[in-house]
Amino acid sequence: MINFNFFKKNFRQYGMVLALVAAMILFGVLTDGVLFKPVNLTNLVLQNSYVLILAVGMMLCILTGNIDLSVGSVVAFVGAISALMMVDSSLNPFLAMFLSLLVGGAIGAWQGFWIAFVNIPAFIVTLSGMLVFRGLAQVILRGQSKGPYPRVFQSLSSGYIADPLGGINLGGTNLHILTLIIGAVIAVFIIVGEIRKRAKQKKYNFEVISPGLWLAKVVFFAAVIMAFSVVFALYRGIPNILILLGVLIVAYHFITAHTIQGRHIYALGGNAKAAKLTGIKTEQVMFWVYTNMGIIASLAGMVFAARLNVATPKAGQNFELDAIAACYIGGASTTGGIGTIIGAIVGGLFMGVLNNGMSILGVSIDWQQAIKGLVLLAAVAFDLYSKKRSSH
Repeated sequence: MINFNFFKKNFRQYGMVLALVAAMILFGVLTDGVLFKPVNLTNLVLQNSYVLILAVGMMLCILTGNIDLSVGSVVAFVGAISALMMVDSSLNPFLAMFLSLLVGGAIGAWQGFWIAFVNIPAFIVTLSGMLVFRGLAQVILRGQSKGPYPRVFQSLSSGYIADPLGGINLGGTNLHILTLIIGAVIAVFIIVGEIRKRAKQKKYNFEVISPGLWLAKVVFFAAVIMAFSVVFALYRGIPNILILLGVLIVAYHFITAHTIQGRHIYALGGNAKAAKLTGIKTEQVMFWVYTNMGIIASLAGMVFAARLNVATPKAGQNFELDAIAACYIGGASTTGGIGTIIGAIVGGLFMGVLNNGMSILGVSIDWQQAIKGLVLLAAVAFDLYSKKRSSH
């Protein structure tokens, strides 16, 4: 028997996944299959990689009940700093990347200090940061673009994993075998993880869905992983940036879902006063969250600069809005305490599919902005509606 109460409770979690699948099918039909071409899906990941990276860090800020408006400017500023080191000073790219991450961490710590310990609202502090670091990026680059970067740095955003197995030629297309193997391993991990998760839930008498529906869910996710693996294998294999994204997603999902620090972040967003009374050092949690956001923004800045192969003072414009939209569309609550890293990624991919699909169909940029704005409004309205329903 289908447990509709379970679906009602978990619709926030799975509804966006279904919406993403529906959007991909819709644009796949409207574009006569162009959306599903291997080169197009690969570009979908490459073009939205920096937004997905920012969404990972932004989700932690939103879980505390705040946002960070400065990340787009930090992207431009760190890009400018990296250009000074790699283009002007010919510094070793790996050392320059490490120093750029430190710069991002220092920026995050600076803003986290004012938010956590001086109690200035995060909106004001990060709005100030948005203006300060955009201006500093302009000063450093003197209003001009700076490049090109060393090839090894470019590969961060535009490189692909080599196939030591050589691949298989299929009618003039080289099938990337290593990509298929990696996809199969990930699918196996998902299946094993779901089996262990279900066993643990049953052990502690938690509510679970029927075996048939559970099996359908597991098969669906494993099939999606393998389908994308085949798509990447038919083009040039797995992009380097996808590996970086995968590491970030796994690491931050583990932190938020399975560590004490993650539970503290949720507690802070759910009720800051109650969290403080239980002994949680809320100031330190807030400081860590914004320091982390600075590091994530610096990483996104390097990825974007590597993709463009130049540092430009105009880099990162509206990136903060895209990252915030990805989190809210992916199920985050406007009041904090609710949301997942996976949800942020799904929300970011949904926005990416909208952009890509509408671009293929020839929809103007103006209409694309309007449609994305309406989607964001609908997502927040749904959040408020579902919370109102659950309270009755």
